[in-house]
Amino acid sequence: MTNKRFALDTNILIYLEGNDVDKRSISEDLLSFAPVIPSQVVTEFLNVTRRLRNISKLQAMNEAAALFADCVIAPMQNSTINLAITLIQKYDFQLFDSFVVALALESDCEILYTEDMQHGLLVNKKLQVINPFAAT
Repeated sequence: MTNKRFALDTNILIYLEGNDVDKRSISEDLLSFAPVIPSQVVTEFLNVTRRLRNISKLQAMNEAAALFADCVIAPMQNSTINLAITLIQKYDFQLFDSFVVALALESDCEILYTEDMQHGLLVNKKLQVINPFAAT
């Protein structure tokens, strides 16, 4: 899809579990490029997929470890919290979204693929929000 460094939000990854063939295919394609996965997204993904599939914590963790093996997991730091505060003040992001965006910015991503934010939004003149399912 792109040769730019990018991050994925939880809502994109959830389609890996769904019945929408087109969205699942796009999600699989994006994941194949070894994107940045914000640590916030890992925990949200585990929580949602465990609930959707009614699997054990251990099974969910093992599957996530395999799924994200080639990805870069962006860790949360003290600076992430401060950046998230700034992003909320500037863009009025939701709490969880502010951490995902902050982690993508701290990981030098140029794109964040998500359905949850304004398609095309340019954050801090650096990170473009893109809905990969939006008609182009």
